[in-house]
Amino acid sequence: MLLLNIGFGNMVAAGRLIAVVSPESAPIKRLMQDARDRGMLIDATYGRRTKSVILMDTDHVILSAIEPEAVVANAEDRQRNTEDEQ
Repeated sequence: MLLLNIGFGNMVAAGRLIAVVSPESAPIKRLMQDARDRGMLIDATYGRRTKSVILMDTDHVILSAIEPEAVVANAEDRQRNTEDEQ
């Protein structure tokens, strides 16, 4: 299982990831609130400002304090390293 760093030592299963989006739009804010109401929101920001929202195929919504571009770059680096090892 490939794990992806989402900041502060927190990891998510890369194979379960659907999207990494910015939290600025109204639809994403509604999605976050809906996930909070359903108990499916995971806050991995450690009290910092939310910079990316990670959507998982398990219907979980994960908040991260690192930029979406950084999350994607971490995923690409991790994928590249995995391919090099094989």
